[in-house]
Amino acid sequence: MHSIGQYLKQPRHLFQLVVLLLTLAIGLQFYFYVRQASGTGAITVARPPGVEGFLPIGALMGWKQFALGGPWDVVHPAAMVILGWAVALSLLLRKSFCGWFCPVGTISEWCWRLGRRLLGRNGQLPAWLDIPARSLKYLLLGFFGWVIFTMSAEEIAAFMHSPYYKLSDVKMLHFFTRMSALTAVVLLFLLAFSLVVKNFWCRYLCPYGALLGLCAMAGPTRIRRDQKRCVDCGRCDRACPSRLPVSKKTMIHSPECIGCLDCVAACPVEETLALSSAGLGRRFWTPARVGLCIALCFVLSVYGAAISGHWRGGVSDLEFRMRLATIDAPENTHPTVGMGRPSE
Repeated sequence: MHSIGQYLKQPRHLFQLVVLLLTLAIGLQFYFYVRQASGTGAITVARPPGVEGFLPIGALMGWKQFALGGPWDVVHPAAMVILGWAVALSLLLRKSFCGWFCPVGTISEWCWRLGRRLLGRNGQLPAWLDIPARSLKYLLLGFFGWVIFTMSAEEIAAFMHSPYYKLSDVKMLHFFTRMSALTAVVLLFLLAFSLVVKNFWCRYLCPYGALLGLCAMAGPTRIRRDQKRCVDCGRCDRACPSRLPVSKKTMIHSPECIGCLDCVAACPVEETLALSSAGLGRRFWTPARVGLCIALCFVLSVYGAAISGHWRGGVSDLEFRMRLATIDAPENTHPTVGMGRPSE
């Protein structure tokens, strides 16, 4: 078992910790912003746009609206930026958003590592159940995609200017601060399974990861294995968080690959395994370079969006405060869906 110090010496794990701490800081800032906006005093805390990273459904609607010739989302513009960056990153570096950046993925990984330390091993679902269970996240993605892509441009525009959408980030916050007993039970259920099964949420239920995995399959980057050098020790298979049969493939096409490079690090024979992209040298991608590329692309995306006016939302503090005062009113509930369209 590795100590915490050894664990954090690895670039990916240190990267995950930094992103998780940044996410918690953004969450706390948003909490204090909402708390101040709920009162009558001055609002001295700025609303952090980064909180919109937890609104991927709104981001998908925004991208459809934009693709149909409509405007960039003016309510939650950062949601579109973050989703667009995550998709672009998946096209370049596999599903590395999940393996390096996603705070939910980080917590999920910490859970199964803790479970392995406490229980001595991680369990897994039998093959006959694992395969159909993995389809659940694609079914969820398909449902959300069907709902969004069957909506007309007018329906999407109406939703994105609705009172509910303008407070959807607060609704997301209330998911945690006003947690119901049922929600708590479901989260405890997910936590328990995450201690036993590697990346339970990511493997079976995350539609966001399903989307990024499909995008990654279209990209030029793969884990590649040199059969002549391989000694068939199986260490790569045991190291893979996604339980992929790396030692039996010459190239990993699976949408489950998160670009973590754990299999490469576990291999005892140098240059047998490598994360490589078409047009780049086989040894180009190291963990440090992957982390640097992810960080650089993210910073450039945020900076570019900020200077072009596509990062901060257009809902003023005054309007936000007025709407927040009636957040529990019927007009601020989630629109119902019928045949893929919000009901009248």
